Parts: sequence; structure tokens; C-alpha cells
Amino acid sequence: QVINAPSARPGVLSTAVRVGDVVFLSGTLGTKPGGGGLADGGIEGQTRQALENVKSAVTLAGGSMADIAKCTVFLTDVANFQAMNGVYREFFPKDPPARTTVAVAGLVLPGALLEIECMAAIKK
Repeated sequence: QVINAPSARPGVLSTAVRVGDVVFLSGTLGTKPGGGGLADGGIEGQTRQALENVKSAVTLAGGSMADIAKCTVFLTDVANFQAMNGVYREFFPKDPPARTTVAVAGLVLPGALLEIECMAAIKK
């Protein structure tokens, strides 16, 4: 089952895809809703916005941040790991999901410092 907001423009990806009780969320950058560009505040601001975008997507799928089982964080600079991790903890203060963090050469949007993708277990 493809999950998109009613206002989503047709594109090349879906916000989320449900397969049984597993929901795969597409990777999200730290972009402001409505095409407002990247969030201000460097890695902290972009991490906070990316996780707000994840929160919106998991809510759209009928779940919450507590339903997220696994995340992958793509950083353009591994030196940003500690700062990203500090903000990440705000969204997962207890029993955080499994996570992989990798450094990448670049992301699709110039100036983007990270991308976060997650999977959630959400019963129908």
C-alpha cells in the first residue's frame, strides 16, 4: 500500500509503503515543508527538521515515533556525528530504534548535510 499525503505532488517516490505491518519510509532531508528549502541551524537544524519530517510520515502511516524499529542516517561529514546524535536523542529518548550511520560523498540537494530513512512496525 502506497502512502502519500493528499497534497503530495506526483513524483518518483512515495512517502511510505506498507507491506503487512511493516512501513518503509522514504529517506528525508532536513527540508522545510512546502518547499521552504533546507532548515537553518546547520547539522542540528537539518537533523531536527529531517526527524520532524520522519514524524509526519510515520503519523501519516498511522503510527508514531515509538513504532520506528530501524533508521539509517546518511551524513555528508562524519564530523557531524555527535551533533546529529544529540538531536536524534531528543526524538528517541528511551529505547531508540536500531540504527546505522554512514558517511556519504553527497546527497541529492546541494547543502544537505544528512538524510534519514526509517522502517516502522505499525499494526493495521
